[in-house]
Amino acid sequence: MQNNIATLKDKEAAALLGGGVHRIQQQHLKGKLTARERIELLLDEGSFEEWDKFVEHRCNDFGMNEQKFPGDGVVTGYGTVNGRLVFVFSQDFTVFGGALSEAHAEKICKIMDQAMKVGAPVIGLNDSGGARIQEGVASLGGYAEIFQRNVLASGVVPQISVIMGPCAGGAVYSPAMTDFIFMVEDSSYMFVTGPDVVKTVTHEIVTPEQLGGASVHTRKSGVADLAFHNDVEALLLTRKFVDFLPANNREKPPVWTTDDPHNRQDTSLDTLVPADASKPYDIKEVITKVADEGNFFEIQADFAQNIVVGFIRLQGSTVGVVANQPMVLAGCLDIDSSKKGARFVRFCDAFNIPILTLVDVPGFMPGTAQEYGGIIKNGAKLLYAYAECTVPKVTVITRKAYGGAYDVMASKHLRGDVNLAWPSAEIAVMGAKGAVEIIFRKDIGDNEGIARRTAEYQEKFANPFVAASRGYIDDVIFPRETRERVCRSFAMLRDKKLENPWRKHGNIPL
Repeated sequence: MQNNIATLKDKEAAALLGGGVHRIQQQHLKGKLTARERIELLLDEGSFEEWDKFVEHRCNDFGMNEQKFPGDGVVTGYGTVNGRLVFVFSQDFTVFGGALSEAHAEKICKIMDQAMKVGAPVIGLNDSGGARIQEGVASLGGYAEIFQRNVLASGVVPQISVIMGPCAGGAVYSPAMTDFIFMVEDSSYMFVTGPDVVKTVTHEIVTPEQLGGASVHTRKSGVADLAFHNDVEALLLTRKFVDFLPANNREKPPVWTTDDPHNRQDTSLDTLVPADASKPYDIKEVITKVADEGNFFEIQADFAQNIVVGFIRLQGSTVGVVANQPMVLAGCLDIDSSKKGARFVRFCDAFNIPILTLVDVPGFMPGTAQEYGGIIKNGAKLLYAYAECTVPKVTVITRKAYGGAYDVMASKHLRGDVNLAWPSAEIAVMGAKGAVEIIFRKDIGDNEGIARRTAEYQEKFANPFVAASRGYIDDVIFPRETRERVCRSFAMLRDKKLENPWRKHGNIPL
């Protein structure tokens, strides 16, 4: 027995060393933590239960039978984040550059299968050079097995990918199918084909950072949701982020204690919207002043900034926020903002997270670039997401709600549960000047007449009361009361039940 115990200790020590002391030092010199150090930071102290610590690859070609490491380049298991169960895998770059083998993939699949059985989030810490070339098609098959589980887990348990090193080739498609992707600046990158292939095929010369770094994917492509300065910040904020999410699609979001009274008023909101309708204001000010303790966890803050999405808490419960941002493109909806908003709405709906929509939208972005880029179908994604959504939906129109964009932004017609408006709300087909120029185009030369009719149009439609008279708006509220009225609305909707007609699945305009 003593010999067996000694053998176990030796094997455990070997597993904990990963690729060895030298490679661990190289990882640290790059400013990166090791796979195990990352798990220690992510999970509650002492909570990690490791699985498959002694798994090894089964490849005998190209001398691989002489290069075996316990764990085979990925650490897998489960633990807790602030007392709540999560499953995690952390790829170990010190072992074959974190390259994925058949055995490596089997370890990831095992914890994903278990996460779906027990209903707990999966967090993947990605740091891999891609498929292990020595294994050929076996490693490719391993990726496909993971992809299949990403799809089966979608909408069942939350999936979060934290990219903490390279993620290239087929490896990128697993994170792409998870719910959220976080990256680390200057040390993580994602691309389907690397700089060398790009140079050969298109003759473009780019660095990995220029091709697929954190800045590219959080600002230009929208592939990633957030970028952090280093490994430590990424892991600590991932812990904070998990606190907003339910464990699975059968549970409601967690409720945390708060001392912030639900009926707190903020008189500064009464003067937030400028008298001049062409002047912007920051919609994030509304969000933070409505949220518990002003806490707003924004998602995709640097991409499609004309729409703002993220999580707040109201009376301790998670609420998803979608808001037009007048500070950027006047809050117009365009291709990128429509896709950003639609994906967020669908995530919230899949995981029972109520949605608060703040509306100040003058319409859809005009122009050939938008039309050629498919604004029709892309704009329909946001429309589809809101129309299909069955979770509690509370909408507050702060200023403009023009044209089709009024309909799209969680209007009463798309089964909005509670639709409120500030006195500054303007609900119309379009702005007064544009409307008058169309209606009275024959009198376009009569400047005095146009001005008079513009004033008439503004008096009739530049307010929320016409919509309220039809029941499209449930109430016109004082801005200072927004938090209280929204909290009361969500409390009323807590046990809401609404089902869509039975179907295998809808056909969202992709």
